[in-house]
Amino acid sequence: MGHHTIALWAVPDLVEAGARAGQASAGRAALQRFSAWTQRTGAPWSLGVAHRAAALLAGGDVQRLIEAVAHHDDGRPLDRARTQLCSGEALRRDRRRIEARKELSAAVETFDRLGAEPWAERARSELRASGESVVRSADPLHVRLTPQELQISRLAARGASNLEIAAQLFVSRKTVEYHLHKVLTKLGITGLLELVKLRLD
Repeated sequence: MGHHTIALWAVPDLVEAGARAGQASAGRAALQRFSAWTQRTGAPWSLGVAHRAAALLAGGDVQRLIEAVAHHDDGRPLDRARTQLCSGEALRRDRRRIEARKELSAAVETFDRLGAEPWAERARSELRASGESVVRSADPLHVRLTPQELQISRLAARGASNLEIAAQLFVSRKTVEYHLHKVLTKLGITGLLELVKLRLD
């Protein structure tokens, strides 16, 4: 507490730790000081953080966490992602899985981009708990694709037509088209020419 600015910036972490440890009272006075500072300065990054902290002290209130996300600007993406993670956790507990996945997916993407691996893993864990399968863009293809998707992709990359792939694998042409569409989506590519460039073997 000897350094006013550091103490102020530590308030959101103090509040979240207290709320998760069942000691919310430890953060109430600190949050009052933080909220007063936010009102005085109008610092855009602090609005979303203050709303997140207040929502956590209110027992992880779902609606208040959703509103907290809306209060963030684009200046501090880590803070926004942390609020999205808290919001996604609360939505999942409230059985609003589709909404939770949206928040959690956005959080994972930001944490990955910023290299915040512990936060990314926590968000992935929540995403899995919501029923979403989770893979990382850095994962090798054999992890990101199912065995059938990988097999079809390899044949397509070698120049086989959908009809030829279907005949070779004893499936319908529509099944091949379906799997190729999923592959393109998973890998974030737009066509078979890009697929040829990947190391599928």
